[in-house]
This record gives sequence, C-alpha cells and structure tokens, in this order.
Amino acid sequence: MKTLLHFFNQSVDRFHDNIYLWENRGDGYRGTTYGKTREMVYRFAAGLMSLGIKKGDRIALLSEARNDWVICEFGMLFAGAVNVPLSVRINEPDEIKFRLNHSGARILVASGTQINKIRQIRTELPQLEKIIVLDDIPLISTAEVSLGEILTSGDLFLENHRDVFQETMASVTQDDYANISYTSGTTADPKGIILTHGNYIANIEQGYSLMDISENYTTLLILPWDHAFAHTAGIYCFMGKGASIASVQAGKTSLESLKNLSKNIREIRPYLLFSVPAIAKNIKKNIEKSIRAKGSFAEMMFAFSLKIAFIHDGTGWNRGKGLRVFLKPVLAVFDYIYFRKIREGFGGRLEFFIGGGALLDIEFQRFFYAIGIPMMQGYGLTEASPFISSNSVRNHKLGSSGLVVANLELKICDEHGNTCPSGEKGEVVVKGKNIMAGYWKNEEATQETLRNGWLHTGDMGFMDRDGFLYVLGRFKSLLIADDGEKYSPEGMEEAFSSQSGFIEQCMLYNNQNPYTVALIVPNKEAIQQFLSEKEQEPASEEGQKAILKKIDQELQEYRTGNRYGEMFPQRWLPSAIGVLDEAFTEENHLLNFQLKTVRGRVVDKYSQKISYLYTPAGKNIFNLQNMAAIQTLLST
Repeated sequence: MKTLLHFFNQSVDRFHDNIYLWENRGDGYRGTTYGKTREMVYRFAAGLMSLGIKKGDRIALLSEARNDWVICEFGMLFAGAVNVPLSVRINEPDEIKFRLNHSGARILVASGTQINKIRQIRTELPQLEKIIVLDDIPLISTAEVSLGEILTSGDLFLENHRDVFQETMASVTQDDYANISYTSGTTADPKGIILTHGNYIANIEQGYSLMDISENYTTLLILPWDHAFAHTAGIYCFMGKGASIASVQAGKTSLESLKNLSKNIREIRPYLLFSVPAIAKNIKKNIEKSIRAKGSFAEMMFAFSLKIAFIHDGTGWNRGKGLRVFLKPVLAVFDYIYFRKIREGFGGRLEFFIGGGALLDIEFQRFFYAIGIPMMQGYGLTEASPFISSNSVRNHKLGSSGLVVANLELKICDEHGNTCPSGEKGEVVVKGKNIMAGYWKNEEATQETLRNGWLHTGDMGFMDRDGFLYVLGRFKSLLIADDGEKYSPEGMEEAFSSQSGFIEQCMLYNNQNPYTVALIVPNKEAIQQFLSEKEQEPASEEGQKAILKKIDQELQEYRTGNRYGEMFPQRWLPSAIGVLDEAFTEENHLLNFQLKTVRGRVVDKYSQKISYLYTPAGKNIFNLQNMAAIQTLLST
C-alpha cells in the first residue's frame, strides 16, 4: 500500500497544471497549481529538516484554513514528521497546553491570529523548541521564526542535501504515523487518535467507492481543516481526482470570517459542499428568513411547494415512483419560481452536500432534497479516518447514514458482543485498514476501543434489508427509563431545534426516571417577533405565558395525531419543559469545539432545574422558573 507521499506525488504528476488551492486574501481568489503546491511543500519540508526535525517527530499546526495549512501538513509528512492538528476553536490555555505537552510537539506552526494563544503559555511548554509564524507580524523571541525564513532555509537544504531529503522521503512507510488528532475531551483528558499513512490511503479509496468527484469540481471547504471529515473528504479526496479546494476568506475575527461565507460561495461557485448539522441548520434558517422577508403570501407558497416536493421525493429511494410521477410538472413550476433562485445563491453549480459529524434530522434532509441540493448524510469517526458509510447521488435513503464503504467489515453487536440480525439495534463495530493505530500514550483506552482489530464505536445503530446503515446516537447519551429501557435522544433533539423556529437548542434527560424532561433554549429573535405580532410585552405575565404555550405547542406536534406524530416513540417525548435563559456555547463550556453539546456539563449546571422538573410544580410549563427565564432571556 502506498503512503500519502506517493499519493501526493502521483496526484501532482497527473494534474500538474490544474488548480489545487484557491485562496482570497482580500483581493479576490487566486489559484495555486498542483505543481506549485509541491514546490512549496518540498521547500517547507527541507526547512524543517534544516531545523533538525527527524522521522517520527511531532509538529503541531494551529491555523485557520488557508493554502499554508495544506503546504505545512504535507511538508511535515515529507520530512517524516507527524502532524498534530489543533482546532482554532480551542481557546482554553490548559486545553492547548495539554495537547502540545502530551504529543511532545517539538515545533508549532501558527497563524498570526492564533499565536497569542501560545505566547501566553510559552513558559509552560518545555518540549516546544520553535514556533513557525505564518503571517508577517513582529516576532517576540528567538524561539519564533517566520515562514519565509523556513522556506529560505529549505532552499539551501535542497541545494546542499538533496540526497538526505530523498532518503527521508523514501523511508516513510504505510505504517508510519501521519497525524495525532485529539478528541474534544468533554468528560476526561482528550485522547490522541493515531492515524497512519496506510489508514488514510485506505480511507481515501473507500471514500471513492461511494463519492463521485470530477476533475473539474471545486469546493469551498467551509469546515475547519483539522476536522477529520474535511481533512480526508476535502484535502485528500479532491487531490486524488485533480479537483480544487478553496478556503473561506479569513477575517480579523471568526465573526468576520463567517460574514465572508456567503460572498465566497458565490465567488467560488462550488459543485459540492461539506457540512455538519450546525452549519446546515444556519443555512436553512437563512433561506427561510429570506423567504419570510418577501411577505406572508410568498412564505405560504414556499411552504406549499415544499409539501409537494416532500411527497414527490419520498425518501429519495422511491423518488417520483408510482403516483408521485404526476407531481413532477407541478414541482417543475415551483422549482422555477423558488428552488432555482435559492440554488443560484450558492453559485448555481452546487449539485449536493455531503453531511457528516452527527445525526441530521430526516425533515432537514427532506428540505435540502426538495430545493435541489440534497444533503447526502454520512457517518464516520476520526478513529476510522473517518469514513464508515455515506449516502451518495447514486444510492441514498433519507434518514439513513448510507451504505458502508468498500473494504470495511461492519457488524451490529449486542451488549455481549454477539452479532445482531438485520433490523435489530446494537453497537456499530467496524474493522478495516482505515482503523486507527490506537490512542497516543493511552494503552488503556486503546484496549477498550480496539478489540481483536475491531473498532467499537460506542454508537447505536442498525442495518436495514437493503444494506443501509442507520446510526441512532451515542450509547453514553441514552435516555434510560425507570424500567431500564433505553433510547437515543439525539434524533429528537435535532428535530426539535431544526423543525421549530422557536427552539434554538434542546437537551433531553431521563436517568431511570418516570418520564423524560427537556431543557430548551428558545430562539430569541423568533419569540420577540411572535410577541410583536401579538402586541404583547415580554415583561408581562400574559406575554411570558404566550411564549411558553407556543413552545409547548411546538413539542405537541410530535404527539400521536399531530404533524410529526409518527416520528418518535411517544413514551420518550418530554413531559416537562425547563426553559433556559442562556444558550449552550463554547464560552460557557456547554458546547465543545466541535459544537456538540457537552451533556455532562449541562446536567451538572442545571441539576437543580432538572430535579425541579420532576415535581408537580415543575411539570407545569407555566412555572415561575420558566417565566423568569423568558424575562431574563428577552432583557439581555
């Protein structure tokens, strides 16, 4: 099996003059060819060697998405080193310090906007020898060196020691480590997931078994590039097909970068986009907001057009079949009036999304399918490099996590490790060449997760008779009733927050209790508009009760006989609602840097409120705590 170095060089040889990287530094997008990318990679790799980097050394990378991210990572690999990618979302000094010290990183590569995170803890990083700064900013110590200096040193090294460079490159094998990627560490110290060159090569080829990428494809890689999904699906898989990737134009702040997103999409005009639920949710809300701005009639007609599309499309597997075929002419009219214009907002060439990262509610999938840019949901774990399964344009079922990639064994196991029959729920367990080598310096966790070569994912799922995988959520997140029955809440939580304009965030809780309770963060903008339309004041008891009644009505839609009455088992729907006056955020540590709810911390913070919801007073949605939360939320 070849290494990532072989893969890179073969791609460059085949697509030498194709544009691989697009970057906008404020003066429009400019392209860098595959050939030019290799030239920069070699220079950086040689520059690292001039610093004394040896095979197996760890080098950390802390930067926003940009051309240098790819160049530096491949430079590390060509120098025989291991990349330790760090999320720019990590702001806690202790979290950064742990990853750098635990990995034993000798060098850190950092952008100008991230460097201060390191400077404030520099004295607590005894193993860190050098910091390579990507941007032209003043350096404050001899330990800091500019990227330009490294590239110049690399030129001299290649001129005088080309043989050493070639020998190092040739010495890298498929079993050598390529990355150590750290988990979010929500319940304990983060674990460093070791992925080898062979893991990545296997997973790239597995991805190609389901994903079609043409040489002319371009994507705006909107996910953080250290994210396992963006890393393999974007940086690597596009490279192997001669396609191109673009980075979002960086702003001085994350908010400024976010504002560039819509403009950049129109500039790049991507053929496909990679997404996770948090991003998909924002895209959907922005579309709905623009429709609302056109007036009530346009909003009503858009809702009707979606309804027609939902009926016609089914679950994708049965799209337009049977009597549905008669809806095609009507759908074509709505597509011309509404859906086509939405697609033009994405540049007009977007064919589909690939979704990953977490569960995506089926109603969410139906929405994107209806407007003509389907979100093909997949499933994976960083420990699997990360692809395990995915829907594709060729084969898909909305609501599923798709077909399993080629050359990967997958089984559903019960609590005793026995294989479950088709359709029965159990733990998703996989085995293949894409499975990690283990956790860095954590043999106990490695032994617990890898058993006889099988990766125990900790996710609940089942396979249907057509071979589609359905992933239901983490076992650690399960609701547990007082009779011991278990259920994954993640699909319900995603549905509540995505299908209701009044619910921004939601977490369900049941730990062997008589009923399930919900912690709800209302959508502040939506409830303000709701009160305005009703001409009611948020400070008034009448206004607060109107909001609580509306939230309750939204959840009642999931009861038998109502709009979503068939989606979830009735016994798991919440019987009591606790309204929160503060959102789950990274700043309050209720979201991790992957924007996933840290359930344990939420339970700890709101333990008294949860207990209150199991009292007669708390079960009444108009309780004093909920009334006060609404008033506080609207006054901040």
